[in-house]
Amino acid sequence: MTRTRKIALMAATACLTLGLAEARAQQGAPPQAGASAAPAPAPAPRRAGGGYMQLPPQDEDALRAKHPELYVLPAVSHKYAPKKTPWGDPDLRGMWPTDSFGGMYVQHPEYMGDRVWLTDEEAKVVDANMARQRDAPAKETKSGKLGMGNWVEMTGASRRTAMVVDPKNGRLPDLTPAGKKLSALGRSSWMNGQNFDWVTDFDSWDRCISRGFPASMFPFRYNNGLQILQSPGYVVINLEMIHDARIIPLDGRPAMGGTTNWMGQSRGHWDGNTLVIETDHIRPGASPLNMATLGAHYGNTDPMSSQAHVTERLTPTDANHITYEMTYSDPVYWTAPFTMRVDWTRNDKYAFFEYACHEGDEQVHNYVVTNRIQRRKAKEEAAQKAAEAASAAKPADAVVPAAPAAPTAPAHKHS
Repeated sequence: MTRTRKIALMAATACLTLGLAEARAQQGAPPQAGASAAPAPAPAPRRAGGGYMQLPPQDEDALRAKHPELYVLPAVSHKYAPKKTPWGDPDLRGMWPTDSFGGMYVQHPEYMGDRVWLTDEEAKVVDANMARQRDAPAKETKSGKLGMGNWVEMTGASRRTAMVVDPKNGRLPDLTPAGKKLSALGRSSWMNGQNFDWVTDFDSWDRCISRGFPASMFPFRYNNGLQILQSPGYVVINLEMIHDARIIPLDGRPAMGGTTNWMGQSRGHWDGNTLVIETDHIRPGASPLNMATLGAHYGNTDPMSSQAHVTERLTPTDANHITYEMTYSDPVYWTAPFTMRVDWTRNDKYAFFEYACHEGDEQVHNYVVTNRIQRRKAKEEAAQKAAEAASAAKPADAVVPAAPAAPTAPAHKHS
């Protein structure tokens, strides 16, 4: 890892500690604290991401007729036989950072229908964008300025159109009526036009507690480190973002009653060379998918119920790749389960750096204080403008005739 990258990562970590507004800005949402003194507008409606780098729509019927192979998703290959650990388990140990597919979208635009692969022309557009992204840090460093170039670590995308492979249309299923209602009530710094008065106005990621699960298994713009550690009877998935670690026993133990945590309770087993992980007892409060992953729902307010369940399958396809499949179900808030599939690439040169953000740091307090000052200032300015408007609307003062002079005694004449 280059010195430039080390400096950039430490700077990005420091920037997150100093403020969330910059992180939100890169998602297209304007900063709220310190951005404007105007009264907060109504929260923006919840919307789904999906545009794939603004690629122009295709004639899908004509494309399907000419290139039917673009609409076929091959089954996961199980031909590769990985080496074994000293105790006999398939060896998945290593560093598998998710920045290698950070430019891939959760879901694709509706017009793509059930298309699985980008065309050659579309892939060239995506590849060119990724090349600019990879070159940005060096160019920015050379210019002597630190900005988004050294912040965003999106090193690759995919030839696939979307992470979602089920439903077949490459789109996330709808929320249930109860899910939509709760989503609309959600609070997060990633929502536009929201005021801040207490910690409950922020999500778990704003508060540096956790991105939650399964959101933590998918890319953000930085701190994308994902490391697999193994020991007899256990697999650990170590995450760079918010220093979360998932400890997964392989001994068939049941879940521990009603105990919940942000990463849930996970139990694993081997299906041949595939590691299968079942997770439930996930603490509600964090959105199951985070908007920082391209194409996820906007705002980080998708709800999760106590019935949420996640099944993951990690299949090594060669020495340097793992196919990761994740199926999420929550019958209370989602109308159907959905499955996402991505390919992890080994990068054992990737190193973790301190994630210098923690619950109770200064930023939540700063948001609340700044937002209250904004509102007070906006109220004072509104009152002043109202007074000025009322004064301008008043007709000019009429000339008031002088009161008649009081009669005076006649002057004496002198002889």
